[in-house]
Amino acid sequence: MAMTTDVHVRDLRYFVTVAEELHFTRAAERLYVSQPALSKQIRALERQLGVELFRRDRQGVELTGTGTALLPHARRVLAAWAEGASAMEEARAAQRSTLVVGMSTSPGRGGLLPAIRSRFTAGHPEATVRLRQVSWEDPSAGLADGDADVAFVWLPLPDQDRYAWAVVAEEPRLVALPDTHPLASRTEIDFTDLIDEPFLALPRSAGPLRDYWLALDERSGRPPRIGAEIASTEETYEALVAGLGVCLVAVGNAPLVTLGGVVTRPVRGVSPSRYVLAWRKGDRRPLVRAYAEACRQVTELG
Repeated sequence: MAMTTDVHVRDLRYFVTVAEELHFTRAAERLYVSQPALSKQIRALERQLGVELFRRDRQGVELTGTGTALLPHARRVLAAWAEGASAMEEARAAQRSTLVVGMSTSPGRGGLLPAIRSRFTAGHPEATVRLRQVSWEDPSAGLADGDADVAFVWLPLPDQDRYAWAVVAEEPRLVALPDTHPLASRTEIDFTDLIDEPFLALPRSAGPLRDYWLALDERSGRPPRIGAEIASTEETYEALVAGLGVCLVAVGNAPLVTLGGVVTRPVRGVSPSRYVLAWRKGDRRPLVRAYAEACRQVTELG
């Protein structure tokens, strides 16, 4: 039986069509192949199986006993393959109608996500939105390696010219510090008073974003003191409470770290942060554009 194992679906389709037409020319027309090519293919199949499937004579073509035995099974294989192909197509369509939204910290910001989602699904009821939490190791929140289709991220991004974005929020940066810190008694703090403080830093893989949250641009070339590295909100809070350093946070993220023992204060002399929805430039997929549009509309309303 070993020799029957590698029969191609195409050969079975040729066999079934000839069996139905009992006429090589008509079968060839139905299959969009030339009649000699079809005859050659059927002969090759017969050679491979070591049997005769058709008797050919002047009167025409008829199935042999072996051909008759094979026919219902060949039809079943073709039907099963057609089902397989359509299941595959459905899965591909489902993939196309799933939008993966990456983020490292959930953008609370006044119910932004639910608002975007409801606007987006109103126009695309067939689409599924999947949220993917990504650690701060990847400042693109999954966009860089294709794990996310769109992502809520902070500017600046590594390889920023690869992306397009819509600004979701422009927020002042506050400083978060333990409530026992000498500067915590002030209502507002000058960045110059923070320059020599140990700072909590994002992982090195965050690149320009790490520099941004260390406010490198505002330090006139003086290197920051790094108290600890942080890769999540939890780690940030723990490091603040432990007195390992201070850090800048956007207004919208302040509630995530001010959980007891930590306070935030406005800072004079640092630029505001920009929180954006980003996507890969040149990504023309309708769902990506629709989500970006929904985001624009929601933020404009806000």
